[in-house]
Amino acid sequence: MPLTTHTPMKVIRLLEGKDRALKRHHPWVFAGAIARGSADTGETVRVDAADGTVLGWAAYSPVSQIRLRMWSFDPAQRIDRDFFQTRLEQAIARRARLGLDMRAVRLVYGESDDLPGCVVDRYGDIVVLQALAAGVERHKLLLVQLLQGLLPGIRVFERSDVGVRALEGLPETRGWLAGGGATEVGIEENGMKLRVDVDAGHKTGFYLDQRDNRARLRDLTRTHGLGRVLNCYGYTGGFTLAALSGGAHEVITIDSSATALARAADHVRDNGFEPARAPVLEADVNATLRVMRERGERFDAIVLDPPKLAPSAAAAPRAARAYKDINRLAFTLLRPGGWLFTFSCSGGIDAPLFQSIVAGAALDAGVEAALIQRVGAGPDHPLLMRFPESEYLKGLLLQVR
Repeated sequence: MPLTTHTPMKVIRLLEGKDRALKRHHPWVFAGAIARGSADTGETVRVDAADGTVLGWAAYSPVSQIRLRMWSFDPAQRIDRDFFQTRLEQAIARRARLGLDMRAVRLVYGESDDLPGCVVDRYGDIVVLQALAAGVERHKLLLVQLLQGLLPGIRVFERSDVGVRALEGLPETRGWLAGGGATEVGIEENGMKLRVDVDAGHKTGFYLDQRDNRARLRDLTRTHGLGRVLNCYGYTGGFTLAALSGGAHEVITIDSSATALARAADHVRDNGFEPARAPVLEADVNATLRVMRERGERFDAIVLDPPKLAPSAAAAPRAARAYKDINRLAFTLLRPGGWLFTFSCSGGIDAPLFQSIVAGAALDAGVEAALIQRVGAGPDHPLLMRFPESEYLKGLLLQVR
């Protein structure tokens, strides 16, 4: 149940010297930093330094290695209904001030909005909530009530069907939290019409984080007259529509999901493009790139937006080899002057490592590639400077000379 202002707080005391990160307002405390104290799953606790100084308030997770996620660094803060109301209001107001389309937007981005483990995306009249940590799970129903008050007329669907919940000792769950009915809804992005299924779709239904990068591809296609584009891991065709709207005469979309490709084909038709300009291919990307190389095929631009290959640093070596292989193959398929949009959403691969991997791929492919721009997620996925872990999406825009 949500806390009231009269709920007594349990205290977690840290080991000597383990408060440095919290003094820099990093929101995580790992299990090895705790000297004593415990609480129930998701319970709000007071966090004290070894000398008894109050450092703030956190949600406690007895299972996770991230034992504490900080709600507030203000010793006087009350973690109550008003606290969550204010945090949600602030997060929504930030997006509104940026001039974003508030009908297709990430409204809350976890730690970057001082609500650790909480993700809220909006698609039309459906708001999708992800509870990724024990503290958010404990206050989930309160968050739903508050969102309904702030956004009248919305329905709320939960997509907490993610593996990271197991690290918090929580089961995966998915379904309506408020309202009901059809889980498919229409949105617009960069002038394109899209259909999002919040139940069956990836993540919360769609990849809102790539909005600005799809616009970049559209503009690049228009400016440079790119004729033939290859969209790898194309999902429901967001980058495909971007290239078509920029004037590409052919955009091939590759994905392993027949369902996603069927939706991509629908999107092509719904936006008035000839299906012949946008063939789809249900196949493994790596194997397909090899076949295309053997055939001598060439493209003016290639998009590589693979799924998460390294969720943690431990998986980074294997993922690095996979990233290098697909980027090497892509480089061999580009015409001189061709463009590569390449991305990693792996938490275990940081930006310098990803750039190093792609540089090695270009070297192995025997091409001279220039880095034109580093890109990332849109402004509704802000990178909080004191929390570098929020930068999960790394992208490079390169041109083959």
